[in-house]
Amino acid sequence: MESPFKPDVLKGKVALITGGGSGIGFEISTQFGKHGASIAIMGRRKQVIDSAVSTLQALGIPAFGIEGDVRKQEDARRVVESTYKHFGRIDILVNAAAGNFLVSAEDLSPNGFRTVIDIDSVGTFTMCHEVLKYLKKGGPGRSSSSGGTILNISATLHYTASWYQIHVSAAKAAVDATTRSLALEWGADYDIRVNGIAPGPISDTPGISKLAPEEIDNKSGDYMPLYKLGEKWDIAMSALYLVSDAGKFINGTTLIVDGGLWLSRPRHLPKEAVKKLSRAVEKRSRKTPVGVPTSKL
Repeated sequence: MESPFKPDVLKGKVALITGGGSGIGFEISTQFGKHGASIAIMGRRKQVIDSAVSTLQALGIPAFGIEGDVRKQEDARRVVESTYKHFGRIDILVNAAAGNFLVSAEDLSPNGFRTVIDIDSVGTFTMCHEVLKYLKKGGPGRSSSSGGTILNISATLHYTASWYQIHVSAAKAAVDATTRSLALEWGADYDIRVNGIAPGPISDTPGISKLAPEEIDNKSGDYMPLYKLGEKWDIAMSALYLVSDAGKFINGTTLIVDGGLWLSRPRHLPKEAVKKLSRAVEKRSRKTPVGVPTSKL
């Protein structure tokens, strides 16, 4: 689909994207690049990174990739420093690296719980911590007039509760808290904006293939207000909005991009049945004198 943004909306910017070689992260990498940014991708799988960088470069996007694990502070520092050495500045950090799998709480080991926390929560903070000096106003490669932007990819699982994803729910709750706290402190001290995006079910992503896509498709009419899965493009456009000047006064917000799914509940009665019940109630109310309890009639 055609982008609603000008092609140069991120001209001159450098974006470092963890998990940027596949899924939602790669779509964000692609759209940021198409809109003028230079792209650095961080990931654990060299083959995935090399393929993503090759695709971006074929589109004329300045891009390079660095192997690294967000759980390791030394990797985070090395990737951030390599990005700065390669491009001479860093303007945007997107934390899209994540871990997820379905498992009941009783079958989840503490180590499995800790692994997801380490990737999503600790990894997000570690990357933010290491990139700080490059994003703050007056930092290396940056003018003193403004700071950079951080975008954390979250979820809606923890807004209520989710079956068999206690580890991810806990991790993303921590990510949202981190987003708000950094927005408060680093916004005030360094003019850095920190926001998040909470995607819903997005088609053609590893998350959908792992988390029972048939169940989502079969029940979409009951649960999803827009009756369809989202697309990676939807998340990338939201990300563009938040990191561009269009979102220059947005800070500390996690934008829900799920078509209203998190608000939804099963439709227990068909719409026509509700109409019939409503008409019957209305008809009875017209026959009942105002202020007289029906038990007295």
